[in-house]
Amino acid sequence: MFKPKTIFYEKDIENYELGKQLLEKYNEVPKIEIDNHNNIDELRKKENKEFLNLKRNLIIGVRKTHKFVENHKISDYLVPYTSSGCTASCMYCYLVCNYNKCSYLRLFVNREQMLEKIIKTSQKSEKELVFEIGSNSDLILENTITKNLPWTIENFKNCKKGKLTFPTKFGMIDDLLQLDHQGKVIVRMSVNPEKIIDNVEFGTSRLNERIEAINRLKEAGYEVGILIAPVIMVDDWKNLYLELIKKLENKLSNKVKKDVFFEVIFMTYSYVHTKINEEAFPNNKINLYSKEQMTGRGKGKYMYKNELRKDGEIFIREQLGKYFPNNRIVYVV
Repeated sequence: MFKPKTIFYEKDIENYELGKQLLEKYNEVPKIEIDNHNNIDELRKKENKEFLNLKRNLIIGVRKTHKFVENHKISDYLVPYTSSGCTASCMYCYLVCNYNKCSYLRLFVNREQMLEKIIKTSQKSEKELVFEIGSNSDLILENTITKNLPWTIENFKNCKKGKLTFPTKFGMIDDLLQLDHQGKVIVRMSVNPEKIIDNVEFGTSRLNERIEAINRLKEAGYEVGILIAPVIMVDDWKNLYLELIKKLENKLSNKVKKDVFFEVIFMTYSYVHTKINEEAFPNNKINLYSKEQMTGRGKGKYMYKNELRKDGEIFIREQLGKYFPNNRIVYVV
């Protein structure tokens, strides 16, 4: 269970039920009042080597940005929701746009305001919309602190139209299993080979725990999906991902395999990641940046070269087609 070293909080959180609950829950943790959760000068001055120590802080504030961003994959909209950042330390995390701003977990206590906008948007729409509420954080992990997921599902279930979705790398789903979700929630589990989890996805659940969680969620009536993400072209990567797909075919329940869908995302990397990882993980066994494999993708970002990524897509599609012939691959990017 995560216990923060220090809490930085905006004074306004005292005006919200969740804010009061969190202050009480962590009443013994040192606290520093801040003006803006998005600009904490004390943390911005830290060096790259302090990355893991920054992860031990918790920031609590009020979310001011509520802009929905159109999306055309699993969801119709990416929705700013109750958290941003994470306490885990995946070395490729796209949220680490600026390590001393985006790395640590930020909680936003005005959940009523955020969910109300989702419900109003859903009810006004002529078609059923899907809202991605977990694009900025891992809501299963956040839920161990806030219990926001049961609150969200219970308050959304009577909405006449619409669904919620979120991805996760965690298996702590016990308090979701007894909820009356009315089939309005899609949970997508992110998976990777054990070698990647061991050496890159620090602080996340084991692969077996993730697979078990998917089976249990399906048994509880949730719609489930699997993200193979991000695909990382380490040495012998094809064998690693083949073994992963075989393990999924072997360990997933028949109920899951009946209609589970897949998303596949190849890793993108950045200059920021490189500098942080060199200093924060000096003894790490895997270097995610490869000059031979990668090419530029916008300012300071890298992606696998087109010919490598195309070959990778063909391989992943072939193996999923072999072991999951009746299941949909929604996209490969």
